[in-house]
Amino acid sequence: MQLKNHNTIASFDHAGVLYEETPIHAHNGAVVEGLHAVRVTLDNSSQLNSYTTEMVKGVIHGMERASNDRAAVAVIFTGSGNRAFCTGGNTAEYAEYYAGRPEEYRQYMRLFNDMVSAILHCDKPVICRVNGMRIGGGQEIGMACDFSVAQDLARFGQAGPRHGSAPEGGSTDFLPIFVGIEAAMESCTLCESWSAHKASRLGLLTKIVPALRVDGALIPNPLVHTDRWIDDRGQICYGEPKEGDAKDEAKLLLARGEMDLGPLDSAVDALVTALAHTMPGCLSKTLESLRKHKLEHWDRNHESNRAWLALNMATEAKAGFRAFHLGSKECREADFLELRRRIAKGECWDDGLVGAVIQQARKAGAHCEGTR
Repeated sequence: MQLKNHNTIASFDHAGVLYEETPIHAHNGAVVEGLHAVRVTLDNSSQLNSYTTEMVKGVIHGMERASNDRAAVAVIFTGSGNRAFCTGGNTAEYAEYYAGRPEEYRQYMRLFNDMVSAILHCDKPVICRVNGMRIGGGQEIGMACDFSVAQDLARFGQAGPRHGSAPEGGSTDFLPIFVGIEAAMESCTLCESWSAHKASRLGLLTKIVPALRVDGALIPNPLVHTDRWIDDRGQICYGEPKEGDAKDEAKLLLARGEMDLGPLDSAVDALVTALAHTMPGCLSKTLESLRKHKLEHWDRNHESNRAWLALNMATEAKAGFRAFHLGSKECREADFLELRRRIAKGECWDDGLVGAVIQQARKAGAHCEGTR
């Protein structure tokens, strides 16, 4: 019998996104014939796997293709290398093309919204393999996935209000579901990243595994406290950064070690194996029912958020993304205080205002240190 092809494109060919079929294993470790997992990889490691317009299309079509693949058990969504899963939209493309072009960005946000929806509507479970930083839009597409398995040197967080945007691509919808309103408020407004250990403690991750190998042995992230303790409010804590001498010692230990993502791959493979040993129809129905909690918020908000984000590209996003793109390693932020002063005086948004507030980013102004 000739089976129907339900894909909307004939073949997969998108620069910056890889689509691969990978083996799955039975409980005894044997490779299962006739079944596989699909691995969709953001392949832009030189820019921390930030997604370009073409890459967004690739994720959409990758999720569709995997969803329609009868032999696929699960989708593994990841990034190339060991520095980042994804750091969000490609700021070079934002600064050089979309900044100041709100209607163009509105069309881009249609694609972005379709990417998030494609993850949420995939007929197969989607596992975010967090191989490194998951920041900004990377955090948003990661939270759209069903599971998140992370190496414990990864960091998680938002960047929007610090760079001229708002985390309206999913974080304001999804993050309160995972971690509660107070922690979500802190993350989305202050844009201070969390360790994988803290993200796990708050309920953001399915599993974390060590990735640093020192003298042949795997060790947990030395930069953070990995033992639980009770703080002065009576809360159980771990995953907070070390300070002082402990931080200096941790940095030396980190420099001595090397990254090993083998345990991450083993943990992801084990999850795929566990998913394979379920009834496929019952699994799909369970996914759909649990995803409704995310979709309730996503479907209510993403169109109005798209419109706001497009208009914002004519003002604060124009300044913020250009500051990031033109800034130095020491400072990639606009001069927030100068911007606030000028707006308070009633200045209009024009190229003069934008130029004035990004000058500090070009020369690594002192305001960067003062706003952290």
